[in-house]
Amino acid sequence: MQHTALTPVFVGLRTGLHGLFVALTALVIVRAVVAPTDSEIAVISLALVLLGTYGAGGVAARATSRLRAAGVVWLTALTIEWVVLLWLTPDAAYLVFPLFFLYLHVVGSWWGTIAIIVSTAIAICALGIHGEWTVGGIVGPIVGAGVALLLGLGYQALAREAQQREVLMQELLATRGQLAATERESGVLAERARLAREIHDTVAQGLSSIQMLLHAAERADGERPGIEHIRLARETAAAGLADTRRFIRELTPPDLDDRGLGSALRRLASTQWAARGLPVDVRVSDAVELPMHVQTALLRIAQGAIANVIQHADAYSAMITLTIGDDRVEFTIADDGRGFDPSLVAAVPGAKSDSFGLQATRERVDQLGGTLTVSSAPGTGTSLTIELTLREAA
Repeated sequence: MQHTALTPVFVGLRTGLHGLFVALTALVIVRAVVAPTDSEIAVISLALVLLGTYGAGGVAARATSRLRAAGVVWLTALTIEWVVLLWLTPDAAYLVFPLFFLYLHVVGSWWGTIAIIVSTAIAICALGIHGEWTVGGIVGPIVGAGVALLLGLGYQALAREAQQREVLMQELLATRGQLAATERESGVLAERARLAREIHDTVAQGLSSIQMLLHAAERADGERPGIEHIRLARETAAAGLADTRRFIRELTPPDLDDRGLGSALRRLASTQWAARGLPVDVRVSDAVELPMHVQTALLRIAQGAIANVIQHADAYSAMITLTIGDDRVEFTIADDGRGFDPSLVAAVPGAKSDSFGLQATRERVDQLGGTLTVSSAPGTGTSLTIELTLREAA
């Protein structure tokens, strides 16, 4: 039995049913001993066989999965033994009450109700044949059948409600996990934005001031001794400022939270990339339904790839496309530049080309559980294709 909040109730009801069956069978045996008849030995033996059959069914139900066909066979054997015992002694008529619940539990509401009606008629006829036809002998089994039917149907309704509550609980737990993941993702994005602001207001501003002061000193006296050191310091500060601004860009996706990946790419295409002389055709929908960390990673990959195209490819244009299937995402960045030999870049990871940028892209794709395909050759342009599976990237 699957554990739920109502499991103790079900266990109590089943334990009570088992106890009732054993107690009523023991009553038949005791009555046979106290008031012996010609069929005393047969009654006691058959009652013990009935107990054995009932116990064997309970052990089998615990040891194996529930098989409806096996349960029907077991219940049929139990009913036949009860009918034979009822033929020998009217005291076995009381055993029909726990059998009512077994019928409902094993064969379901429809066939269980029919079995209850038939077994009630058998019990009434047996009591009338063995003794006298009395009102108690007729009304008693009918009332017992009605009570058992109501209790059994109530038990089934309670079991269905418990199952529905269990499904709802699982959904709530899954939703809580998704909410926790979303909150963690939001916290990470908020922290990245805070770090970007701090770096911009402190390190970037400091480097910018140092660069301006050194540039002023260089212009004030370009022939003074040690001017080459001032020039080197200015160039170092400028390089550090450029790196710092790149870190800030990587920490803060432009308008990604509000506009989505497509709008962010189009904004970059119409501003930064267009200003640097590269037309970029962005074929990405504004209504992209991807996790935020996936959109951020794709945006960073596009920024790095287009920056490489501008710096190294001598391209006239570039294109960014995004295709989303049932469970797969394909993100492609292509240009019509001079291209390169990917095997040479892979063989010389420290080269001055964009081997580092390509390696950074591979690392981002690996973190998402996807694959990166680089298609390029000298004079034919370059195409980067990222394929992701949403289950792995989530």
